[in-house]
Amino acid sequence: MTIGMIESIKRKFRSEGLSGLLRGAMRKIVPRRLHCYRKYLACFEGKIGLEVGGPSLVFGRRGLFPVYRVAACIDNLNFHDETTWEGIITQGRTFFFDKNRLPGSQYIAEAGNLIAQRSDSYDFVLSSHMLEHTANPLLALSEWMRVLRPRGALLLVVPHKDGTFDHRRPTTSLAHLIEDLERKTTEDDLTHLPEILELHDLDLDSGVEGIEAFKARSEKNPENRCLHHHVFDTRLTVQAIDSTGLQIHVVEPIRPYHIVVIATKLDDGRKPDNRCFLLPDADYCKSSPFLSDRIPCTA
Repeated sequence: MTIGMIESIKRKFRSEGLSGLLRGAMRKIVPRRLHCYRKYLACFEGKIGLEVGGPSLVFGRRGLFPVYRVAACIDNLNFHDETTWEGIITQGRTFFFDKNRLPGSQYIAEAGNLIAQRSDSYDFVLSSHMLEHTANPLLALSEWMRVLRPRGALLLVVPHKDGTFDHRRPTTSLAHLIEDLERKTTEDDLTHLPEILELHDLDLDSGVEGIEAFKARSEKNPENRCLHHHVFDTRLTVQAIDSTGLQIHVVEPIRPYHIVVIATKLDDGRKPDNRCFLLPDADYCKSSPFLSDRIPCTA
């Protein structure tokens, strides 16, 4: 067993305890699927999609929602031709998302400015643990909605604060996200850096060693995009998607730190009816494995 593996086990034990270690071991034997997987598989099977960020294990063959193995083709978009997570990225037909599928096209662009994508051009959009890295999430969501065909699906995964190094930070408000949209906040924004440096839990962040290294990396966020600008719980995720005008179908908070939402773009200019998901005591809050979701909300 390598030192890296030992450190990974220690971090998981600190964050999830013995039960978390056992769940992780079992998932290596029997892949876990979202409860909604079978019901909504048709939104992706044999269809053409775009993934923003990634590739992601969540959508892989042993992931929570294995889209890669059933999609006809998936294009990909990243913010730069070299990232912390993927290394060197080459544009062209270079996005290898599944061993049994031809590669999709790789694009380099901002998540809130899909300059190469026409409106109504994709059957689905995927994104896993990317939205928190953009300084203007509602702008990004509006762009993803634009490129969706009517009745096309968004499969969004964002990290829940309770299970990540963000757990000490206050949850971002929808009003703040709206303000970022109205101010046209750009990716060089470092508004949240003082809060992050004060409250970020370094013990749960495997990407850096020590506060000085973390501070140095964070100050270069416009280049590396490692910061979580905004802090999500399940309610905020629902509010953000609703404000974009998408119809929500599934909201599933799931350990160790995922919030999964499936939503679709309505046709004929219809407005979504997401009232049951916006209730302070919505079903997903009552059944959530995350404590902050279960705390009664008066909003």
